[in-house]
Amino acid sequence: MPDVIQLLSDHIANQIAAGEVIQRPASAVKELLENAVDAGATEIQLVIKDAGKELIQVIDNGKGMSPTDARMSFERHATSKIRSIEDLFTIRTMGFRGEALASIAAVTQVELKTRQAANDAGSRIIIEGTEVKLQEPCAVNTGTNIMVKNLFYNVPARRHFLKSATTELRHILDEFTRVALAYPAIGFRFWNNGVEQFHLEPGNLKARIVSLLGNSYEKNLVPVEEKTDLLNIYGFIGKPEAATRTRGMQFFFINGRFIRNNYLNHAVIKAYESLIEKDSFPFYVLFMEVDPSRVDVNVHPTKQEVKFEDDRLMYSYLNAAVKHSLARYNIAPSLDFTLNAEIQQMSAVQQPSTERQREETQKGYLYNTFTDKNQAHFIERKDSLKRWKDLYEIAQAPVAVDSRQLAVGNLQSAVGSNDNTTSQGSLISGGDTQGKGAGNMLLLHGTMLATTVKSGMMLIHILRAQERIWYERLLAEWNSQDATPSQQVLFPTSYELPPQDALLLNEVLADLARIGFDIAPFGQNTFVVQGIPAGLPPGEEKYVLDEVVEHLKHESPDAVNKRTELLLAHMARRLSRNKHAIMQPEGQQALIDELFACSQPEYAPDGKKVFVMIKKEELEGMLNS
Repeated sequence: MPDVIQLLSDHIANQIAAGEVIQRPASAVKELLENAVDAGATEIQLVIKDAGKELIQVIDNGKGMSPTDARMSFERHATSKIRSIEDLFTIRTMGFRGEALASIAAVTQVELKTRQAANDAGSRIIIEGTEVKLQEPCAVNTGTNIMVKNLFYNVPARRHFLKSATTELRHILDEFTRVALAYPAIGFRFWNNGVEQFHLEPGNLKARIVSLLGNSYEKNLVPVEEKTDLLNIYGFIGKPEAATRTRGMQFFFINGRFIRNNYLNHAVIKAYESLIEKDSFPFYVLFMEVDPSRVDVNVHPTKQEVKFEDDRLMYSYLNAAVKHSLARYNIAPSLDFTLNAEIQQMSAVQQPSTERQREETQKGYLYNTFTDKNQAHFIERKDSLKRWKDLYEIAQAPVAVDSRQLAVGNLQSAVGSNDNTTSQGSLISGGDTQGKGAGNMLLLHGTMLATTVKSGMMLIHILRAQERIWYERLLAEWNSQDATPSQQVLFPTSYELPPQDALLLNEVLADLARIGFDIAPFGQNTFVVQGIPAGLPPGEEKYVLDEVVEHLKHESPDAVNKRTELLLAHMARRLSRNKHAIMQPEGQQALIDELFACSQPEYAPDGKKVFVMIKKEELEGMLNS
């Protein structure tokens, strides 16, 4: 048999390696920006065309490269950062593997111009698919100017799998934001299709956060600063009221490098426990300075995942630092076991109590209650019996149900009764003596409704039932030719978003208008809400928009056709928060009537069950077991 194993050519090997490092235009942006940072640049410019598919250009005023270094920089594993294996464990630079430029050159057309301050002329190199087409002297400013053109031009299959221009631009903005936040002392400029998007002057971290993410963050920033023997933690966290229902505004940096770490994220979330809603996410930009030997950044090609020597200790330090900042600025309650100096000077603290004061105290009600045995938790038996009686009377109070108003066909299919002789008129029956067709309804804990049916008992989840009802109402309005009415607000509100989220909201403004939102762009990354859907409580529009943006962030390419359903589901969830409508029997009856008039009453829009049936035999079995 002939030998079948052979070495890959450098060209193919480089393209395979590029698949790990350069996954989309944003990957190339990240690598080029980090190279500019490592070059010691104080001014960095990023130019994008067609969401990076046509052009990615990075210009910096760093130290530049010699002609030999410029050529060597495109070779695989050529790096100036590592000389020995020990250097791998003391890395403080952004790049060190020597893979970035080689991977980029393998799948693009690259033109590089660079010059060192000591040289009169610079060097110009043109490379296409790892093949050097030209190298010559040129006139260029000190630093480096690199242009990456036609990404994946020689790998059509990978270019085909790139997402829409809006999606790719959002990923580029994510990478630009991370690098710009990590280095507030560096000035950044960003152009997209000839329009300047950002002009960030060098400054402090707070100014950089506001310039990048919006003015709304300025009044909601809480500083964090803790220094320990193991690590230093500094940065900013957001006040609880600034928490949103969207992810993405959470930034961790280890020694200046952006990382993703769910474990550390949990440490921050835990510090906000009981301060924010369950499904909300706090804002934070936190930097952790730690000895490089205690952290391994060489675990992933993009270097966004790291390993710590002792991650549990890092968790504890971070959680304590965030809690300390929240308490220090009177945002979270804290326990202080030291008395104020003014309190210590009071006579009640300094002077001992007299015999007369002790006698008066012992005669008091509180003293007797807590010194007599079992008095503190004593409950009078009569009160206990009275409460049981009240509960029994509530449970027995009959509420008439007009079974003719129910969509009995839907109910019968949901119940799945085997009794073929059961008539529609007798399906809902509690066996009550007040008349045929009458049933009992009982509100349980304010969240569920129990009602009797012929075969047993039905338990309805009120919120999910309301969601189903509202969803089908909204769907009917969406499918109708008439425009959905919008309830104009008395005082229009502004809604400011980070740049990458503003791109997503712009995409769905037309869809939001169809369900009753009147939203218009108002300057860069800001929108003004002039009208909301009828029935939506004022103030709830922000939560709806947050949920829509959060979904769009994680939307899969094949989910675009389902976007309408998801928009309506988010709206239905917010419109279903009217608890007062079901406090009265009339409202409870109306809920049942409307639910079983729906085309699919058994399931909420998110697929969860709306009601369950408990047969009479099952109920008897529970009591007899």
